[in-house]
Amino acid sequence: MSTSVGPVSADQQLIDHARRHGYVVSVKQLASWRRAGLLPAHTVRALGRGRGSASVPADEAFGLVVALGRLARRGGRPFHLALVLFGEGHPVPEDAVRGAFGHAVQGLATGLGEEGPRAQEDEEEWAERVADEVVASGQRVRLVPARARRIDEGIIRCMRNRGVVWPPPELAELDRNPEPPNMTDGDVTAAAVTTVLRGGAAITPQGIGDVLRAMQPAGWHNPWASMAEYTVEDVPDLGEEVFPPEGGMSTLPDRPVLDTLLHLAETAPLNDLREAWEASRANRDWAMDLCARVEAEIEANVLDDAAYEWVMGRALAPGMLLMADLSSRYWSPADQASASVGLLMVRQALRNLDEKVPGCQWELLESPAVFPGALLPFFQSGLARSRCA
Repeated sequence: MSTSVGPVSADQQLIDHARRHGYVVSVKQLASWRRAGLLPAHTVRALGRGRGSASVPADEAFGLVVALGRLARRGGRPFHLALVLFGEGHPVPEDAVRGAFGHAVQGLATGLGEEGPRAQEDEEEWAERVADEVVASGQRVRLVPARARRIDEGIIRCMRNRGVVWPPPELAELDRNPEPPNMTDGDVTAAAVTTVLRGGAAITPQGIGDVLRAMQPAGWHNPWASMAEYTVEDVPDLGEEVFPPEGGMSTLPDRPVLDTLLHLAETAPLNDLREAWEASRANRDWAMDLCARVEAEIEANVLDDAAYEWVMGRALAPGMLLMADLSSRYWSPADQASASVGLLMVRQALRNLDEKVPGCQWELLESPAVFPGALLPFFQSGLARSRCA
């Protein structure tokens, strides 16, 4: 007569394994992690010679249960655990990984509602209506967090103490826009909501310039915003390829950004997701380190390398990514996951630009004033793989 060892015995193997590594886990926890897709189901193995079969843990479950025992906290979210385990390189089931990234991305839409366009309402009208509703509700997008404003003010104060005029008048000469817009928080919020809902269809050269100006310190002129605003006039071939006459930005899909991000979470190779996860962590570390170094220089009233890096990158990609990282004081696994998928979207946009406009001067990304060094390997590897495909 054949016998079988029940799943409790298989669970006991995992419990004993975790205990040998210093962690106490329970059968209830194992069941919860298995329901969440964090642990694979037991496998059934034949004992041979008519002795029946036995349920045993999957080989990868032993390493996972130790990691879960280390990471688990009462009330901890399973999808956060999935993200952290994945980031550490553990063999988390793929469905759990993609579900966790998707869950994080869904959180970005909080406050936008789930209603689509109404009858007789096109996508542009729908986006404008939702943006108006968000602004009317009192919600605001803060492009420049308080910590960044304090650093800006501290740098200007230190420079003036030394008799240095800042911002330098030369910046005004390089800014060709005679009447640059001054967007309110409501204007910024409406523009952000419209872009999230319409994707590339809502992006224009003037819109890019508006955002760059809204992020700059008060009183600064912005040559880079001016360059964006006059792109189509200055470089017609590039302008029409990226910003076609019918409107929008061709390097990003004309659909809600949330849809694009969810599609990436569902379809991007797992290696790409892990690479983006590591890049977002590296960029967060760079942002926090730079802030701390600049603040130390301001405190000592001696501006040095950190202040120079801050000022030079403030109006370009480094500054935009700094603001994004500083907007989350407590950086959760969900924040890191949504930032990671966002980086994948940006990398895809750069690949699209590289295909549409051969000969782009990508070497300029190597300047810390143009692009954060922490992200450079991530984007360079993406461009390189695209060209080899």
